[in-house]
Amino acid sequence: MRASGEEDAPVWRPHDVPGDVPQGDGDGWVTLPDGSRRWGRYGAAGLLLYAADAAGRGQVLLQHRAWWSHQGDTWGMPGGALNSGESSVQGAVREFGEEVEGDLGRVCLDGVHRQDHVVWHYDTVLGRLPEPGEFSPGNSESAAIRWVPVEEVASLPLLPAFGVIWPQVRRALTRRPLLIVPATELVRLLPDGRAGDPRSPVERLRDGLATLAAAGLSGADLPPELDLVPLHRWFPTIALVTGEGGPRLAPAPGVEVVADVATLAERHARSGWTPVPVTSDRGFAERCAGAAVAPPSWLLGLLGGPETDPRAGGAG
Repeated sequence: MRASGEEDAPVWRPHDVPGDVPQGDGDGWVTLPDGSRRWGRYGAAGLLLYAADAAGRGQVLLQHRAWWSHQGDTWGMPGGALNSGESSVQGAVREFGEEVEGDLGRVCLDGVHRQDHVVWHYDTVLGRLPEPGEFSPGNSESAAIRWVPVEEVASLPLLPAFGVIWPQVRRALTRRPLLIVPATELVRLLPDGRAGDPRSPVERLRDGLATLAAAGLSGADLPPELDLVPLHRWFPTIALVTGEGGPRLAPAPGVEVVADVATLAERHARSGWTPVPVTSDRGFAERCAGAAVAPPSWLLGLLGGPETDPRAGGAG
């Protein structure tokens, strides 16, 4: 429902909200320690979609907020209050479906940016589509829905809270981590598998990487030399390099399996990915054309513990 702003909000009465706006158990104001208020008893979330047009220009799908909404007649993203038990991704997608008409199809999640106010938070879920789809207002909360070129966003009258985070979000949309993992090197460092596990070591590595890709990783877990936006959570793309004479291995969700890195880094760099080779082999790192290198111990540490998938459960 109503996405929250950064300024103190007026008191709303039931007749202020049009009848086509769904009500949820998260609807309600939260008072921050400084006395200002935010919408959403359990926090709030929005979905910011990104796609490149036929000319390769990046665009984001923005919502022109209805005049009657808090800080209305401004531009932001579809979003609003989370319901109890919802993850930020679940809530953002639900709110998008309520406020926007159109088929989302398959959305690639890049990450989650969080504005944290201790007792309340707003999560901006960064999603990516292969091309700009057709979308229109889904209810009276949206005066308009349209794709806006990235370079033109700052010139619009933005919702104040969105304007604050836009520079950081824009950078996150154009610099996303592509972890490039050499199978042979990492397999040698893996602990032994459980007794009775029929998988080979490289299959266990691939499956562990798939779990990491789905759960994402905290911005606080990123090595500082990577120079990436410290999002609340990143969902990296992962490439597992088996080598020309390596084993034949099927890909897994979130994990691309390639024989060589010759064209991998160049292809992904054109799409805004930042190659991050995970290796202690200088020659391999140079072939990946990565600006920064992550040590294998860092990745093995992430694979060593279970993660919660914020797309499936209650994690933010």
